[in-house]
Amino acid sequence: MLLALLAAVTAVTTAAAPAQAAGYRYWSFWDLTDGTWTYANQGPSIARPGDGDVQGFRFAVSENSQDAAKPRGPHDFGAICGATDARDGSKRVALVVDFGTRADATGGENPPAPRTACARVAEDATSAEALASVAEPLRYDSNALLCAIDGYPRTGCGEQVSGDTPGDTPGDSPGDTPGTSGDTGTASGDAADADSGGPSAGVYAGIAAVVLLAAAALWQSRRRR
Repeated sequence: MLLALLAAVTAVTTAAAPAQAAGYRYWSFWDLTDGTWTYANQGPSIARPGDGDVQGFRFAVSENSQDAAKPRGPHDFGAICGATDARDGSKRVALVVDFGTRADATGGENPPAPRTACARVAEDATSAEALASVAEPLRYDSNALLCAIDGYPRTGCGEQVSGDTPGDTPGDSPGDTPGTSGDTGTASGDAADADSGGPSAGVYAGIAAVVLLAAAALWQSRRRR
């Protein structure tokens, strides 16, 4: 019974500990493959897209490539580059630039709305060169990490963010624009309560279970007397 009590205490302590995850705030880079966004296996300064390719950039807080938020909004090559004629010696690359949500913004910045652009560049141009042709100014750090697109964000570059890693926020669906209804940039309802510092319902339930176990142990010891 004592061992059971100790196990219960351990379980409650573990459950009560807040889930912490370290993420990074950065621009992720994506390729459109068969209509689906896939995390690019090369950086934009190395990748060389072909004519007709669609690539995306998304600013968000992510732990790794598996949980990285994908670009939102339209991503059809014809819709983005349909009005841009093909020319000899050049290629057309459709770009989707998603500046993310206010929940992932740096220093309270208000992210611009996601946008698309058709870059017509030289046949041997990299993705970074295609992006620079439609979304300057770009900002890089000393390690050639892409820090800002069209000047956003103003500061920071791939910095680590402690605490719970934001996932898809209320404004994180393809039809929502950052800064409009659905994207308040603040915790909502239950999430706000969970972060308020007070004990959760799970903690209360765990404490009650420990109390019951303690009472049972006391009753058992009295029976043995």
